Amino acid sequence: MEKRAGAAEPLLLPELSGGHSRGGASVSSAVFNLSTSIIGAGIMSIPAAMRVLGVVPALVLIAAIALLSDVSVEFMLRYTGWASAPPSYAVVMGDAFGRAGAATLNVFVAFTTAGTLVVYLIIIGDVMSGSAGAGEEHAGVLGELFGSRWWTGREFVILVTVVVVLLPLVLLRRVDSLRFTSAVSILLAAVFMLITMGIAVYTILSGTAKMPRMLPDFSRLSSPFELFTAVPVVVLAFTFHFNVHPIRAELSKASDMKSAVRISLVLCSVIYAAVGLFGFLLFGDDTMPDLLANFDSSSGSGVPQALNDAARLSYALHLMLVFPLLYYSLRVNVDELLFPGRRPLATDTRRFVALTAALMAAIYVLAIAIPSIWTLFQYTGSTFAVCISLIFPGAMVLRDVHGIAKMKDKGMAATMIILAVITSSIAIASNIMSSIGGDAEGVRAVACC
Repeated sequence: MEKRAGAAEPLLLPELSGGHSRGGASVSSAVFNLSTSIIGAGIMSIPAAMRVLGVVPALVLIAAIALLSDVSVEFMLRYTGWASAPPSYAVVMGDAFGRAGAATLNVFVAFTTAGTLVVYLIIIGDVMSGSAGAGEEHAGVLGELFGSRWWTGREFVILVTVVVVLLPLVLLRRVDSLRFTSAVSILLAAVFMLITMGIAVYTILSGTAKMPRMLPDFSRLSSPFELFTAVPVVVLAFTFHFNVHPIRAELSKASDMKSAVRISLVLCSVIYAAVGLFGFLLFGDDTMPDLLANFDSSSGSGVPQALNDAARLSYALHLMLVFPLLYYSLRVNVDELLFPGRRPLATDTRRFVALTAALMAAIYVLAIAIPSIWTLFQYTGSTFAVCISLIFPGAMVLRDVHGIAKMKDKGMAATMIILAVITSSIAIASNIMSSIGGDAEGVRAVACC
């Protein structure tokens, strides 16, 4: 139910345009970009979530969250055709709840994307230069190969990554321009999955595999409520809603977006399930919140270190290629917050470049200043992400300003919100109690994004 056709003009940011389908992008291009938006650092947390829940509940949770994500995106798209301005998530929220609703969405997306991008750089730095925490040191790939040098330090390595790799990608003028890098990123995620599977098969054949638990081990939990801490982890792993409109805007047929979303969710669910299962099989109850840390030279998996390094490098490269898609949403939302009512960012090259440079500099400084932000991110899935992916879309349906929602839609929306609020509240309370009690084991399971 579309209300306007739109103009055919080149765009820096298609979600700020007046139309929907000028670029002629294909469904496969949308699938690559959507899948890249979904599979970020969140994949590293799935094995740890499986460690908390056990294999069967974790697989059920992945399928359930994927289904709810499909429903919530369908709600968003249904109201997009009635948008009173060029469509974006913030515009649709603004139609339902006014300027306050749009601003709230902008803030939540900005915090979620900025924090996630900082985590990407931290992980890249950890992989290449090593990390230290909780009394344990994990060597980086460069340190293992060349030893400690000034050019193997995390500050220099992250700076080179930002300037040489990431900056050219975030300066591309169209989201669809990233379809090739998105395709490569999905390939790299598949490579990581296959390497993890290969190492797991090797441990099975050598008799060193750690049989994963099918169900939770309550003896390892300080409280049964700690099981709920895995829910926000998976919710955050499926939070891609802020990239729906930019990708949809460049499709040849906007109606193809539903198919692209469903294909992407199925593909990513399979990858999540496979990495979670094989990662948990490989490391068992020693699985760390950041799975990549398990692949350093002290992993003890008994496989050649070159294979461990290949696993880490493939995913570090994947994160580099995911970075630009999240950055697009961060830049748009910050621009809407700082410059409301100004001409679209697409038509102001000076503002576009200045905002891009400022945000990149801020993300780099945070990644260097904060060696680990897992503690911060243990609450992200329970707050910002759950609102973006479940609560806000459900609230649009309950608000139903255009009178197009059916009773079953409102029932689903209410159920989705109630489940999100209950599970997130329990997860937050469990995290707080575990932190106060000094029991970090259960808490660290949600310290991923």
